[in-house]
Amino acid sequence: MLTKARIQQIRSLATSKGRRSEGLFVAEGPKLVGDLLSAFTLVYMAATDEWNGVEPDDRISQRELERASLQQHPQQVIALFKLPTYDIALEHACVDALCLGLDDVQDPGNMGTIVRVADWFGISDIFCSIHTVDIWNPKAVQATMGAISRVRVHYINNMPKAISELPSDIPVYATALDGENIWESPLSSRGLIIMGNEGNGISDLVMQACGTRLLIPSYPQGRITSESLNVAMATGIILNEFRRRTSCR
Repeated sequence: MLTKARIQQIRSLATSKGRRSEGLFVAEGPKLVGDLLSAFTLVYMAATDEWNGVEPDDRISQRELERASLQQHPQQVIALFKLPTYDIALEHACVDALCLGLDDVQDPGNMGTIVRVADWFGISDIFCSIHTVDIWNPKAVQATMGAISRVRVHYINNMPKAISELPSDIPVYATALDGENIWESPLSSRGLIIMGNEGNGISDLVMQACGTRLLIPSYPQGRITSESLNVAMATGIILNEFRRRTSCR
């Protein structure tokens, strides 16, 4: 049986303040919870009789699950995990690997999808500006579809400074509407790729710290088309081209 205190605790994790205070994040559903069990420290789990995974702390009814859930259509299980801590510096992560940077991405769904895309293309580390949406937001966690168990997400207090202090031999790419055509630009198998805010793109200070600017051109050139691409969609196209180049060498 779920106590009132437990329900209040779960509900508190909908906010960044609550997550920081408790040191926990919440995940729901059999696929997601199943993926996270091997990657994060489980603190509490409640599940209906349909759940046939790890034995939960509490067996609950579907109605109880709906009372506690932060999802519109809760399924089988809800779990609380400890927030992880990572100690990986930007300059070390980018030395021999391709990393992703996010500058003030705001939508939890976009954030979770970007993590999922990064996982697909073998990106292990994502570095975010301090005002980028919290990856532990329940909507973002759900949108990762379990990819958050394999991709580390870091937050940087001063992203322009961190980028400008990278060694000169580490390439930094910025996505921009005035950039070079990505299909024709030389690309590296290591370095940092920066994606920007949904409405404003990459901030001026971050852009100034970057090296090559890249554009995903519309087709055909000159045709009236959408103003821009969704940031998660653009991330997928960019990463696909980087990986395609590497695999073709």
